[in-house]
Amino acid sequence: MFRQLEFLLAELKLSHGDFDLFAVNSGPGSFTGLRVGLTATKGWAEVYAKPAAPISGLEAVASQSRSGAVVVPVLDARRGQVYFGFYRRQDGRLMREGDDRVATPEEFLSALRELSESSIVVVTPDGDIVRKFASHSEIGGIPVERVSSVLAPVIGVLALERARRGETVDALALDANYVRRSDAELYWKGP
Repeated sequence: MFRQLEFLLAELKLSHGDFDLFAVNSGPGSFTGLRVGLTATKGWAEVYAKPAAPISGLEAVASQSRSGAVVVPVLDARRGQVYFGFYRRQDGRLMREGDDRVATPEEFLSALRELSESSIVVVTPDGDIVRKFASHSEIGGIPVERVSSVLAPVIGVLALERARRGETVDALALDANYVRRSDAELYWKGP
């Protein structure tokens, strides 16, 4: 990953110091992937004294949807679980309602049924998730919208919008949105 970044920056005749903002997927997602991405971003933000904008991967998925008053992004969390969250459209922006979550498909469907909203759309880049939940891309009458799995450009746009509103953090405050505990925490045997 870093070698490709070096090649890209060299080809564009840019350096890390030329950037005004560092955008990063803050999770949820792979522990190793998040740690590598966040550590690199923390380092660059600190060394170059630039702000960072952590963006939830679920928000990046949700922001690709163009319908629904309530947008429910869903990502595969592996181990038979999904990551999801609830985002409501307000004043042209998606606002997260509550915390991002991890759940089994049954728990996810139960949380979805609890919504009393009439204009809901489930959004995912993963067609397998859609097939797991129901046929014909619908979950109990709720439409399922398939969006791009390439989140970097979306995260960049969201980060720029945040920066324009002054919603950035410094390297010290940059943190991961892990949602669930790591295997090491789950299986740690203490005294």
